[in-house]
Amino acid sequence: MSAPVRVPQPTELTLHQQSRQLEIAFDDGSRFRLPFEYLRVYSPSAEVRGHGPGQEVLQTGKRDVEIVALEPVGHYAVQPRFSDGHDSGIFSWDYLYALGRDHDRLWADYEARLAAAGVGRDTPMPAPAASACATRH
Repeated sequence: MSAPVRVPQPTELTLHQQSRQLEIAFDDGSRFRLPFEYLRVYSPSAEVRGHGPGQEVLQTGKRDVEIVALEPVGHYAVQPRFSDGHDSGIFSWDYLYALGRDHDRLWADYEARLAAAGVGRDTPMPAPAASACATRH
């Protein structure tokens, strides 16, 4: 049985409102500056990821989004509240680390998905369709 992989822990979190970036330093010496748009596009929420494979919702029109609050969730994550009202994504330390480590690849993937959908970063999000999760009474 192998030893569990140690997840680097954050030592500093700074919101840079003017440049719209979250700066996060980890105890392994890594430091990342993650744009708010990137965090919004890659929110780990069901609203963005869906409830299963193939249900992801491509996020557009988020270039100017801001983080208006950043709340701790236990000792393992933070939950940002974005200026567009999105507040259901809980970003664990390992997820934030992966977003920083894999930024270039993930951003290129996002741009490829935009191109495949024939939309741009600034295309307004369509109105949400009725949720399949909703129950009518």
